[in-house]
Amino acid sequence: MNRFNLPGSCLRRRPPSILLPALLALAWILPSLALAQGAALRQHREWPAYGGGPEGQRYSSLGQITPANVNRLQVAWTYDSADARQGSQIQANPLVVGETIYTTTPSLLVVAIHAVTGKEIWRHDPLQGKRAGHPNRGVSYWTDGRVARVLVTVGTDLLSLDAATGVPDAAFGSGGRVELRDAFDRPRQEVQLSVTTPGVIYRDLIILGSSVPEALPSTPGDIRAYHVRTGKLAWIFHTIPRPGEFGHETWPKDAWKHTGGANNWAGMAVDDARGLVFVPTGSAAFDFYGPDRHGDNLFANTLLCLDAATGKRKWHFQAIRHDLWDLDFPQPPVLGTVTRDGKRIDVVMQAGKDGLLFVFDRETGESLFPLEERRVPASTVDGELAATHQKFPGKPAPFTRQRFGEDTVTRRTEAARQAVLNQLKSLDYGDRFTPPSLRGTVMYPGFSGGAEWGGSAFDPETGIFYVNANEIPWIARLTPAPQKTQRVSKASALYRTQCAACHRADQKGAPPEYPAVNNLKGRLTAEQLDRLIREGAGRMPGFARLGEPAIQAITRFLLEGEDTEAPVGQPARSAVPELKYRFAGYQKFEDPDGYPASLPPWGTLTAIDIASGNHLWQVPLGEYPELVAQGHGATGSENHGGGVVTAGGLFFIGATPFDKKLRAFDKKTGKLLWETVLPFAANASLSMYEARGKQYLLVPAGGGRGRESGSLYIAFTLP
Repeated sequence: MNRFNLPGSCLRRRPPSILLPALLALAWILPSLALAQGAALRQHREWPAYGGGPEGQRYSSLGQITPANVNRLQVAWTYDSADARQGSQIQANPLVVGETIYTTTPSLLVVAIHAVTGKEIWRHDPLQGKRAGHPNRGVSYWTDGRVARVLVTVGTDLLSLDAATGVPDAAFGSGGRVELRDAFDRPRQEVQLSVTTPGVIYRDLIILGSSVPEALPSTPGDIRAYHVRTGKLAWIFHTIPRPGEFGHETWPKDAWKHTGGANNWAGMAVDDARGLVFVPTGSAAFDFYGPDRHGDNLFANTLLCLDAATGKRKWHFQAIRHDLWDLDFPQPPVLGTVTRDGKRIDVVMQAGKDGLLFVFDRETGESLFPLEERRVPASTVDGELAATHQKFPGKPAPFTRQRFGEDTVTRRTEAARQAVLNQLKSLDYGDRFTPPSLRGTVMYPGFSGGAEWGGSAFDPETGIFYVNANEIPWIARLTPAPQKTQRVSKASALYRTQCAACHRADQKGAPPEYPAVNNLKGRLTAEQLDRLIREGAGRMPGFARLGEPAIQAITRFLLEGEDTEAPVGQPARSAVPELKYRFAGYQKFEDPDGYPASLPPWGTLTAIDIASGNHLWQVPLGEYPELVAQGHGATGSENHGGGVVTAGGLFFIGATPFDKKLRAFDKKTGKLLWETVLPFAANASLSMYEARGKQYLLVPAGGGRGRESGSLYIAFTLP
């Protein structure tokens, strides 16, 4: 009897001319089937992809650790890459394949670690000792069953490493590297990007998004797929449509030539069986003022469903028309299956910065719950033309508050409340679609979410979705911008026009998202700061277009306080429009003591039943130890990082930088069952795996985000 239980004679009687092609086809198909079956069996016991698997569920089928024994967890091993520095952090979600962990470190070393002992197997330094210029959330893993590769993005390069040795794959690109800027039909020096979140794997392709500047000039957020064996570009999808492409009419006709954004920086999910990749995008540049991009601006702020093999659009859902609030989709979508009215439905779930959760049929794009069009406020800023209506899901209900007003103001102390109320008199506020203004507008739940990049989890056994979120008000203010770039300018003026939008005119920034630059001396050398300004890092664009004299003047201004004049280069792209207003800088709305200006909770964890759309429970997530000592417990706090839900009945999460705690909740009730204080906060996403019959919880503890930094990976297990 053969493998498919067919009588042997059925094969023997087939003509030889047909038999040979059939055998060749089977020789190709059978290993692929075996790999797929093996991957499906391993997926929830290992952690082979960002978010746990191609569906991004952050779920583990392991059940050794339960509500009854979770308080017995102990440290199995720690690994310290010993490359932490002031302000560094770990954002990586470690992969686990077999008994090997693959991850990145604070300085963007790529390392392989033994999953049982914590011993380093190999390390690769793609930057050759240079400082990492952008956050990194880990690596991608690919194998055909014979060879295996670890793929990682560093700056503008995509690297392929041998998974067994860490040695670059000579057959991939040029010496194991592919220059990502070459996929864009703009000169290299005009393409500014990095890739924060690992690409997703579909068959022999890696599919990538990118982080790009949020101010003009920017780079379009085109989605690209590369062949993992060679590094050759397989396909590209234009998120700012060109003439003749679907959606082009939602932009001014020539906007695609100069604008940017509409990019996927948060990650994707893959439906392997259907050959679909789900791609959430962010806002178009410039984020807060768009007179040069009148229209709905498709495919910004959109959940895209693309054919993973070709990049062709299958369907899309645009959540925000003509975004003026930086309401990016901030995390990968999650794929799952739910039962409604006795019918099994494969769904894609997408949470937003705004505290809303959308649920769609994976194949058709039909929403599981009614969508409502509501009229929203008009902009009062010259030249702006805000969308008149926006979309709202009937269910699930928002998992964060949606309006800011006097009834939302803090009551921590009477003095704090009065100070916030006084400041509120000079600001615009209301619901989350109140547009930015010259007075300043309260953005709520805020630029950091709602949902954030750490990612949500889904339990395929129960159909419950878990999302951690922030409710921190920020202030968005527009201010007049210089209309002409001066040929000669003082360093202080250059700083105001080029840097203050993120780091503020007073150089204090809005840490940790937008660091202060008023105390750089002793932290950066002139050479390091010069390179950072010239090349950019993460969302920060490079400013090479200003010319080296202007860059050196800004460097001396920040390090030494010298306010010298310098000649200024002109923007390379003449098509980039000069806007009447610029962003005044990111500013958290805080009380005089530095706490959020709103009522708690400032951070939450919510469980939502996807089939019904009902909330099951919500609890505060995070504490400020000094407020706990004053009797203000259960405030919740800003949190960044993702959790993992288990078949054993638990939800684990770190993510809280102020208390540095790792917590375990009962997944059914939200009851806190166990917590421990980490050496450094786990501002990253957790992983779970089984090795030699034992269940492990893997915690990246890199700290940072305004607190002490570390470079630890900690594995917990039962005695």
